[in-house]
Amino acid sequence: MRLTWSVTRLALREPLRISRSVMTGRDAVVIAVEHEGLRGHGEAVSSVHHRLDVERITGLLGRLRPALAEQASPEEALEAVPDLLAGAPGVLAAVDAALHDLAGRRRGLPVHALFGTRWSDTVTAFTVGIGQDHVPALPMLKIKLGGGDDVARVRAIRRAAPDARLLLDPNGAWTPEAAVRILDAVAPLGVEAVEQPIAPGALDDLAWVAGRSPIPVVADEDAGTLEDVVNLPDAVHGVNVKLAECGGLSAARRIAAYAAGRGLELMLGCQVASSLGIAPAVHLAPSARWVDLDGHLLLADDPWTGIGGHDGVLRLGGEPGLGVRPA
Repeated sequence: MRLTWSVTRLALREPLRISRSVMTGRDAVVIAVEHEGLRGHGEAVSSVHHRLDVERITGLLGRLRPALAEQASPEEALEAVPDLLAGAPGVLAAVDAALHDLAGRRRGLPVHALFGTRWSDTVTAFTVGIGQDHVPALPMLKIKLGGGDDVARVRAIRRAAPDARLLLDPNGAWTPEAAVRILDAVAPLGVEAVEQPIAPGALDDLAWVAGRSPIPVVADEDAGTLEDVVNLPDAVHGVNVKLAECGGLSAARRIAAYAAGRGLELMLGCQVASSLGIAPAVHLAPSARWVDLDGHLLLADDPWTGIGGHDGVLRLGGEPGLGVRPA
């Protein structure tokens, strides 16, 4: 099994401002795993927040290459790579995606069919960054908050998009008291959920907010791994699963199964990435209440295609593997 990679730059259509940073683009490492004449692809993106740059990504891949060459099949490799890439979930997720893509191509099935899941077209949220004036006419919007008068901002966006489903994401910028006050004020506007209203790491405070919020509270930064989700307080209503934070499709499916058994709602989130980087999570979309897989829609030039989303609806064409191809 042969592992190769290349590096490309993903530039955003416009700067994306959230409560803790402003992003104009990121680097992407495109991974290819070749076996018996077939090739599967995955993508790892750089992240300042997660201390993941191109040098670290490619260094980990270089150390993985000899071990991956010894694996007899994608299925065998999927069992081995979590231990080989422990502590690097973003890189693990990319390799996991490439191996699932390869496994689907070998069997002539889309990745979701490998899991026994029936696909249906799925609405995704579209992110509206702090300070972004244009509000697109799409079925679901995620509003980034934490940059000023958040109540006024939600009200303005509701006026501009009276029929859109709304999600809120302050990226942990609020205090517990401010969170309850703001959520009380915007609840009449038909907001469906709020992600990580307070800074991560304060689970008692998160429980206090969730127990008083009129809007479902979804843990995000506090729900990166299965262990994190197990430790969440009962007051939390849901979890946001991001493949680059939990380690890929295999890990995400374990979290989703646990969340369902505990009665937690599932949200699927993402980083800014190309269609290749977003595609693995798209195959899990039928199991989620909220889908926030719009990272490719924020790019000036997406180098991959195949999952749709430009009208707010994700679509798969039924091709084997991840279902994406170079644009």
